[in-house]
Amino acid sequence: MKGFSILSVIVSVFPVVHMDQVFVYGTLKRGQPNYFRMMDPDNGRAEFVAHARTVERYPLVIATKYNIPFLLNVPGTGQRIQGEIYRVDKKMLDYLDWLENCPEKYQRTTVQLEVQDGLGEGENTPKSGSIVEAFMYSTTSYEPEWLQKTTYESYDAYGDHGLHFVCREDRSPE
Repeated sequence: MKGFSILSVIVSVFPVVHMDQVFVYGTLKRGQPNYFRMMDPDNGRAEFVAHARTVERYPLVIATKYNIPFLLNVPGTGQRIQGEIYRVDKKMLDYLDWLENCPEKYQRTTVQLEVQDGLGEGENTPKSGSIVEAFMYSTTSYEPEWLQKTTYESYDAYGDHGLHFVCREDRSPE
């Protein structure tokens, strides 16, 4: 193998994959109805990084007859939203864009987050209290009365609010 370094052989066998950070705050979190989508290798790759909350306040509401959590893109109102940061590959990011109907229903924007714990693995795990950036899905397309709804700091599909999420597979055709 004259002319090859061991590093070039490793990189050619195990190419470096670009990973973006995504902040999830609703049904895609651990223990929530759509979490399985994050862990399905057919959708791409997702690695848990840390629990975090938004630096800016946003209204997180539960709306429609399906009790969907919507993060309204109205910075400065509502609460600091708690969620999870994941590193995702391009395939997963494309899948999440499709799932969130981006850019028609949701927009993928960059948000600043305060890390609450760095439980992920590896040297790139952010430290508690640090500020990091990640993509977040929020919407500017909502009914005006949604701004009058109760806002939540943390979403739980099974929470005491009694507004249980209706999965896509269980929804009636409209």
